[in-house]
Amino acid sequence: MGNFIDLKSADGFTFPAYVAQPAGQPKAGLVVLQEIFGVNSHIRSVADGYAADGYLVVAPSTFHRVKPGVDIGYSTDEMNAGFALKTAVEALPAPGVLQDIQAAIGHAAQAGKVGITGFCWGGLLTWRAACTLDGLSAAVTYYGGGMTTPDEIARKPKVPTMAHFGDQDHWISLDSVEAFKKAHPEVEVHVYHANHGFNCDQRGSYDEASAKLARERTLAFFGTHLA
Repeated sequence: MGNFIDLKSADGFTFPAYVAQPAGQPKAGLVVLQEIFGVNSHIRSVADGYAADGYLVVAPSTFHRVKPGVDIGYSTDEMNAGFALKTAVEALPAPGVLQDIQAAIGHAAQAGKVGITGFCWGGLLTWRAACTLDGLSAAVTYYGGGMTTPDEIARKPKVPTMAHFGDQDHWISLDSVEAFKKAHPEVEVHVYHANHGFNCDQRGSYDEASAKLARERTLAFFGTHLA
C-alpha cells in the first residue's frame, strides 16, 4: 500500500501524488498517469502492482490544477465529469500539467532510471512526456486517447516507447493506429482484440487476457530499458 505526498512543480505549484514503495531496494522508478477519473482506486492498485514488481511508483494527480481531490468511478455522469476536467487541463497555458509530470519524474529518479506509463488520457500524456520531457528512459502508453491524431503523430519520442491499443476501441480508430505505426516504426505497437479501457478491472470493457498479456509485455519492456 502506498500513500499520498505533496510534490512541487517548477512554477511552485504544489500537488499530490500517490507513491507506492517496493518491499526492498527499488530496481527503478516508474510514473503512472491517471485516466480521466483521477488517482482513483484502480490507478492506486496499478501503482501498488508495479511496486510489488520492485518499482518505486509515483502517480501524480494531473487534475489538481483545475480541481483537487478527484477520485471518481465509471458511470456515464462520472465519465462526463472526468472529460470536462480533462478538457479544462488541456486548456491550461503551456506547459500545463506536463510540468507536474516532470516533477513526478524527478521524484521517481531517486530509484535510478525512470519509466512512464499511462492509460487513456494518461496514455496521451505519456506520449507527450516521452517526446518532450527530461529524465525518462522508457515509455508505455495504453490506448492513448488522441495520440493517433496528426498533431500528436508529428511528435518524436526521445526514449524507447511501446503502445497498446484495442481493435474494438470506438475512441481510437484502427486506421489512425495504422497511421501512427507507419509514422513511428521505432515504436513497438501492439493491438489486442479488446475495447477501450481493457486494462481496468473495474470497467465493463475489462479484458483479462489482453490486460495480462499487455502487462507482461510492459514489464519485459521496462525490465530491458530501466535496468
